[in-house]
Amino acid sequence: MEPSDWIDISVPIQDGMVHWPGDPPVRVRQVQAIARGDEANLTQLAMSAHTGTHMDAPIHYLPDAASMDALPFSATIGRARVIAVTTQGTIGPRALESAGIRAGERLLLKTRNSDRIWSEHAFDPEFTALSLEAARYLASRQIRLLGIDYLSVGPFNGEGAEVHRALLGAGIWIIEGLNLGAVDPGHYDLVCLPLRIAGADGAPARALLRPLADNEPAQR
Repeated sequence: MEPSDWIDISVPIQDGMVHWPGDPPVRVRQVQAIARGDEANLTQLAMSAHTGTHMDAPIHYLPDAASMDALPFSATIGRARVIAVTTQGTIGPRALESAGIRAGERLLLKTRNSDRIWSEHAFDPEFTALSLEAARYLASRQIRLLGIDYLSVGPFNGEGAEVHRALLGAGIWIIEGLNLGAVDPGHYDLVCLPLRIAGADGAPARALLRPLADNEPAQR
């Protein structure tokens, strides 16, 4: 792969795709079609703001906090690091301590989720996610962004809300629903832009990675 090649790590939005239990189902409908005699093709979307690849704003779990349209571009554009986590269950601090995490980093966690889960339309409650202790550890490291490869950084049952609060309360922006199956661990250029929805607690996003020619880890 040439260093200039970008890798799309977003999940395509499709009718009926997997969504968080209790959220509105994903509906993609063609309401006008040239083939049916209409002047243009027109698609209607109906879904939660937390569908597929998306971002969480602090206001998602913190009252009176920043909404999605207040996202600083420095959080989601710049150097990022993909870390492979082989944990089968919930990710604890020990799985992250050896990574040498530094303040200001943008981290994307590649777990077993990327290898299997996005091909399934049914929600998997056993997806790999962070424990509260791991979230607090990352907060203590003062990273600026965390991404993970399923619909939540926190586990389905138990402390998922507390995991979000620990990260968002520390000023860490969150990308969820990444597909890192074609991405090797290492350093990349990242561009992730969520929709600019005024006052929103989250928004669908398009996320891209570009490999660095020298795998240079320096921040920018």
